[in-house]
Amino acid sequence: MNTLLLIPTKESVGLTSASLGLIYALDCNGIKSSFLKSFESAHSQTSALYQQLFQDIPVASLQQQQVLDAITSNQTDELLEETVRLHRHIAQSRDVVVVEGLPPLSDGYASQHFNLQLAKALNAKILFVSEADLNAPKQTALHLEANLKSLGGLENNRVMGVLFMRTKGLTEQSAHIPVTLDPSLRLIKETQLLSQQLQKYSQVVGTSTLPIIGLVPFSNILSVPRTLDIADALSATWLNKGKAKERRVLGHRLISSYIDVELNQFTAGQLIISASERTDVLLASSIATKNGIPLAGLVLTEREAPKTTIMDFCQSALEQGLPVLHTPLNPLEVIQHLNHLNYEISIQDIERAQKISRFVGSHIDQTWLETYIQHQDQPRLSPAAFRYELVQKSIAHKKRIVLPEGDEPRTVEAAIICQTRGLAQCVLLAKPEAVYDIVKARQLKLPPDLEIIDPDQIKDRYADAMVERRKGKLVLTQAKEQLKDTVVLGTMMLALDEVDGLVSGAVHTTANTVRPAFQLIKTAPEYSLVSSIFFMLLPDEVYVYGDCAINPNPSAQQLAEIAIQSADSAKAFGIEPRIAMISYSTGSSGAGADVEKVTQATQLVRAKRPDLVIDGPLQYDAASVESVGKSKAPDSQVAGKANVYIFPDLNTGNTTYKAVQRSANVISVGPMLQGLNKPVNDLSRGALVDDIVFTIALTAIQAEKSA
Repeated sequence: MNTLLLIPTKESVGLTSASLGLIYALDCNGIKSSFLKSFESAHSQTSALYQQLFQDIPVASLQQQQVLDAITSNQTDELLEETVRLHRHIAQSRDVVVVEGLPPLSDGYASQHFNLQLAKALNAKILFVSEADLNAPKQTALHLEANLKSLGGLENNRVMGVLFMRTKGLTEQSAHIPVTLDPSLRLIKETQLLSQQLQKYSQVVGTSTLPIIGLVPFSNILSVPRTLDIADALSATWLNKGKAKERRVLGHRLISSYIDVELNQFTAGQLIISASERTDVLLASSIATKNGIPLAGLVLTEREAPKTTIMDFCQSALEQGLPVLHTPLNPLEVIQHLNHLNYEISIQDIERAQKISRFVGSHIDQTWLETYIQHQDQPRLSPAAFRYELVQKSIAHKKRIVLPEGDEPRTVEAAIICQTRGLAQCVLLAKPEAVYDIVKARQLKLPPDLEIIDPDQIKDRYADAMVERRKGKLVLTQAKEQLKDTVVLGTMMLALDEVDGLVSGAVHTTANTVRPAFQLIKTAPEYSLVSSIFFMLLPDEVYVYGDCAINPNPSAQQLAEIAIQSADSAKAFGIEPRIAMISYSTGSSGAGADVEKVTQATQLVRAKRPDLVIDGPLQYDAASVESVGKSKAPDSQVAGKANVYIFPDLNTGNTTYKAVQRSANVISVGPMLQGLNKPVNDLSRGALVDDIVFTIALTAIQAEKSA
């Protein structure tokens, strides 16, 4: 077990973001870490954010004022002992503990002296967290040299490196926000150049003695609040809250001139500021919203709020989510307040914390992690690691995935992300002008190699092939009619090997997505049925649940096939399967037809696939809880350690997955269909952009497996 103590070199350096990003990077590498903020100020929310992001309850922290009082009175021994106790409490089952050090006090030497004592007490390695300016290397180098000297200089071999946060002087391209850990974003050339510059003014900064382990760019996107967060700062009341929880203030603009010369200011993420009597600004904001431009919001200043009649006239725009506030402040006061907002991450803004974790983690040197963070246990597949592996494997496979809902905004954005990051070659079935309108309204950048195919231009060419595939069940006129449905059209493209996989369901039902696959793709030669699995992203590990969506009451033979399909799917996604055949009985403790079916299915799997680790029947607690497993099935290789759960029927499987998902707040990815000749996957109609991205990646991996 290792401990990393993160020491900030000055206040407001981004220590919270650094801690969360480092923990996320460790998690994606299968390293089981935990977090200790031993001394927390009244306003700090790092521990609460850590709990929300990583589903892990941190130990209680001492109050920072206690530390300040103890340092002032030179009585720190008891505090250090208490910190060691807290550390030991969480270190027993972890590979790495990330600890936040004390930020600089008015007397910088006192805080660093205490941090050094803390490092010794916890036997911790030290990582500096600092800021860098590529245009001022001398200032950056001397600042770090001073901090190193305060910890004992070169004689202190605990210092392992420096993580530069909020780095200035980088190009805008470096501020891309990834959907998961993306080491390709790491600024290798920039890091090497900065190291060379720093070595002109320091013998150690930027060398192997004090290496740069990450160069994290300053990001306007991640440094901005939601519209919801600005109301209190402006003493404002909500006329319409709309989508204030989702919108972010990327900039603000005071509209003081004629509206016709200000229309270019109505762009995505812009907070429009105007006097209350300017009804033309309210109307322009409403029209922009109806045109699909997601404004951050509208702030109406001074005097009284607009009359009910004008608000009623704008009702359709308000219903589409336009946030509108009214404040008694004048426009200049509003701008002044906005310029002095507190940009610390709010516990209510988990989305921003997630993005920051991915962003910071992606800029950390993975080689450094492997070199300095040694761990003895075999890495488990955490949810973050699962998503990371998903993305990396899909990039390696480079599959062509058709998206029948090509004019749906979330799908368009997901396709752009996948195309830009190389996750897949996406094909949008849509009118090109409809896609261009979405791209313009959302201020997206359309990759030149993203394919957009007009369904009307190609659908008739598939009619004969469709009739041939459904010979005796379909005539030509019926085929042409059905091919007007883009899901049917996309499925025919897949059937004819023009694409490698299909993802739909953002606006279509599961039946609309799956039925054409059953009719035109059919099952793979080695299987007699199609089944489904969900990937359940529990806090510490990813489980596979099957079948929870397709087969109502499978026979023993079908249940065995579902188990084999699910095990092979688990392997394809980096999970070494330990299969539990779930029942209301463990071993021979119960009897009945339902138990006998599970017993027979288990025997069939063992006979057909002796390479698989499987046991059943097992009750869910015997399969998942180590102590229960040892008690009920002491000789089992699976009991207490299962990661693939096969349920005896659809009623049990669907109920269990939803119960776990909702009551334990677990993310589930799926359903993923298995057993088809070619991969087709369904989305939830409430899917987020990230959900669609991961489903596309998942489909690309399936396509490689079925190729």
